Amino acid sequence: MVEYLSIFVLFCFSTVLSGVILMLAFLCAPKNPGSEKVTPYECGFDPFDDARSRFDIRFYLVAILFIIFDLEVTFLFPWALVFTEIGSFGFWSMFLFLLLLTFGFVYEWSKGALNW
Repeated sequence: MVEYLSIFVLFCFSTVLSGVILMLAFLCAPKNPGSEKVTPYECGFDPFDDARSRFDIRFYLVAILFIIFDLEVTFLFPWALVFTEIGSFGFWSMFLFLLLLTFGFVYEWSKGALNW
């Protein structure tokens, strides 16, 4: 337990320091928001619409699919590094993983989730 004491002290110190810096920034910052400062910025133009407009649900679906397939890549990198050491069990387990993801992708495609 003693070997973790320095990590705990570092964690406590960084938490306290972050809180102090945030509190000082909140207390010392000028508080005079004008109409120009509170409007959303859109490439130098006046905003066309309210910044809190609704998004189509398909954007969220594409984001979720991106996260799923991005996680697939994060599993592929370590697997590729130790491919020669893990033997046939590692190969077939990754093959099954990729096969399940492929079936999921084909299912999403057949249901029309990727069609706009």
